[in-house]
Amino acid sequence: MTQKNTTVKYSLNEIKRKVAQGESQTRADAPEGPPVDKDFWKHARVVMPRGKTSVHLRVDSDVFEWFKKHGEGHLTRMNAVLRSYVDAQKD
Repeated sequence: MTQKNTTVKYSLNEIKRKVAQGESQTRADAPEGPPVDKDFWKHARVVMPRGKTSVHLRVDSDVFEWFKKHGEGHLTRMNAVLRSYVDAQKD
């Protein structure tokens, strides 16, 4: 099965235009990340995202609703929990 690449790239000017036109999908109440200093960039490394596989998954209704009630990104959070479990099992 081949995976479709869904990565979209925008130039800085395109991003600025989208923001100016109100097309930004960034929530106004999104928290700012902590500032980083030059030491951070000395040790930073690029990590390419892993591929994703689309699946149909049946989960308990209450589990799904718990994640969903915490807002957008509930599927991403569910994946993060699964990732944590997989990583813990590797040790």
